[in-house]
Amino acid sequence: MTDGSIRPHRVGVLVFPGVTLLDVAGPAEVFTEANRYGASYEVTLHSPDGEPVRSSTGLGLTVDGPVPAVTGLDTVLLPGAEALAVAGLDPALVTAATTMARSARRVVSVCTGAFLLAATGLLDGRRATTHWRHAETLARRHPKVAVEEDSLYVIDGEVATSAGVTAGIDLALALVEADHGPALSRDVARSLVVFLQRPGGQSQFSAPSRTPRPRHRPLRELLDTVAADPAGDYSVPELAAAAGVSPRHLTRLFQRELGTTPARHIERLRLEAAQTLLDAGHTVTSAAGRSGFGSDENLRRAFIQHLGIPPATYRRRFASTIRPR
Repeated sequence: MTDGSIRPHRVGVLVFPGVTLLDVAGPAEVFTEANRYGASYEVTLHSPDGEPVRSSTGLGLTVDGPVPAVTGLDTVLLPGAEALAVAGLDPALVTAATTMARSARRVVSVCTGAFLLAATGLLDGRRATTHWRHAETLARRHPKVAVEEDSLYVIDGEVATSAGVTAGIDLALALVEADHGPALSRDVARSLVVFLQRPGGQSQFSAPSRTPRPRHRPLRELLDTVAADPAGDYSVPELAAAAGVSPRHLTRLFQRELGTTPARHIERLRLEAAQTLLDAGHTVTSAAGRSGFGSDENLRRAFIQHLGIPPATYRRRFASTIRPR
């Protein structure tokens, strides 16, 4: 139980129509659970006009008051919604976020709430993250923000951002640890049956086929061939011959259209193929052979480098329960 004489740490959450419910509920649950172990968080919800809102799931959220009436917040939490990344921001919502953030000691966002936070200007010159699906869009819209696509969360001074939905729980646990130390946050994580610090970044959760498509038709057709048979021989001379260009010209095409070398891009395609095979229930050895890595160790090195976890761990988390043929 918390000591009633301790001034509570006030967490104000900005909610609005269509807000992602888990972005709100996940962190709120972490802060509330922390109170069982000696913390003193007070979580309140606020909409721009003080009216109740309907969340992304259709469930309604009552609020504790309108944004203009909020004072004395320690932490402001800006949750996300799909519309924040794919449509223009409501100026009234940006004003509400700016108003809440102006007087708070700490400002954090969850998932696409980073778009709202960036619109306030508070992310300029800072590191940040958001859901992997929208990271490139955030970087393009806000070039002053250093977007880290693979991070589950980023804390830069008194401004923090997290990746998609459940990563808001990871960030909230990190904030509890910053406020009250690792022992208390570990108790909260155990009680909620979640990792205190999840291994790996958010790339492990992103969908395969994230590699960009080249505009140059022969190069596009060449990479379609690689994707269809990732275990083939794809040395630069072999690729150049198949594309009907010189090895030097092929290397220039890769750099110009994809910003990388042929070898690195082929490795990425093979990694995506291995992910798909592991998702389907193949063993690590089978995935290594079919995807072109050749050995378990080669596949393991690629997974560690790109996803931050070994393939066996990835398989345990994401493999289908149906045995592949």
